[in-house]
Amino acid sequence: MLEIRIHGRGGQGNVAAAYLLAGAAFETGRHAQAFPNFGAERRGAPVVAFVRIADAPIRRRCQVLHPDWLIVQDDALLTAGGVSAGLKPGGRILVNSARSAEALHERTGLETTVLAADSLSKQFLGRPMPNTALLSAFLTLTGLLPREALIKALAQRFKGDLLEKNSQLIEEAARQVPEGGWNDA
Repeated sequence: MLEIRIHGRGGQGNVAAAYLLAGAAFETGRHAQAFPNFGAERRGAPVVAFVRIADAPIRRRCQVLHPDWLIVQDDALLTAGGVSAGLKPGGRILVNSARSAEALHERTGLETTVLAADSLSKQFLGRPMPNTALLSAFLTLTGLLPREALIKALAQRFKGDLLEKNSQLIEEAARQVPEGGWNDA
C-alpha cells in the first residue's frame, strides 16, 4: 500500500486533489481511499488530505502518519510544525513554490522538488489553483499512475472548456519535471 499526504490551505483544492488522485487510481483498476482532515473550516486555514493506493482492498481507516510522499500546495507550510513528520526514509516532497529547491532547502533543511503550480494554473485556468498541476507533476515523477487516468478522473468532475484547460495544464506541468525522477526512492 502506498500512502500520500497532501498539505495545503483552504481554497487551494487540497481535498479535491486527494479525491482526484484516488479517482485516477480507480481508473486503473486499483483500490484507493481519500479523505481530508480539517482544522478551522475557512479559506486559508491549513488542510491535510490523505490518499492510499493499493492492489488489494484497503482496510486501514486512520490518518496517514508515515507517508511515502508529500505534496505541499503552499511552501509557507514547510516551516509549520509537523508537515514533514513521519515521511518514510527515501520519501520525497513535491512543493508548489516560485522559489528554487535550493532556496527552500536552505530555509527548511528539507530536500524538495519544486513546481511553480500557482503560476501554471494562472496561465491555464486564470487563477491560482495548484492541485491539478501538482498531481500531474507527482504522477510524472513517480510513474505511479498514467496521466491519462488523472484526465479521466477530472472528466468525472468537469466538462467542456474547464476540462480542456485542465488537460492542457496537466500536460504542461508534466513537461516541467523529470519523467520518473523519483523512481530511485
